[in-house]
Amino acid sequence: MIVAVADTGPLIHLDEIGAIDLLSAVDGLVIPQTVYEELEAGTVPPALGNLEYEIVEADTTELAVDLDPGETAALAVATERSAVLLTDDLEARDAANNFSIEVHGSIGVIVLAYHRDQLTKSKAAELMRTLQTETSLFITDAVVEQGIALLENSS
Repeated sequence: MIVAVADTGPLIHLDEIGAIDLLSAVDGLVIPQTVYEELEAGTVPPALGNLEYEIVEADTTELAVDLDPGETAALAVATERSAVLLTDDLEARDAANNFSIEVHGSIGVIVLAYHRDQLTKSKAAELMRTLQTETSLFITDAVVEQGIALLENSS
């Protein structure tokens, strides 16, 4: 069972490519209140309403990290629940690794959705390329190719 705690990034970036529904590939989606408030400061993706998720308060008092509030909250909840952290932020990924928390970004969500038969391999690769070219996420060619290789190696 995969329980994942989402930072703002993957929610926004997957929504930008019309693929936020891929978050249903996780068995339990948790969104810290701070992250939800960050979404509300912009626009909460309407398609988020089609997903089942739990909004929770985060206790960040014992977490000594230098991250934005949403990333800190998501890391705190992931640590507390021994859950996967979903973030596209490099510093948050590094912090999660320091706490031995499994971490994946938007590409990892696409790979999981492929493994759970929600996408074909070609559609998954297309979505990865679209993340790079049509969203606010900065992602290198090498990262996209690594994601596509994860699809190739699993068949």
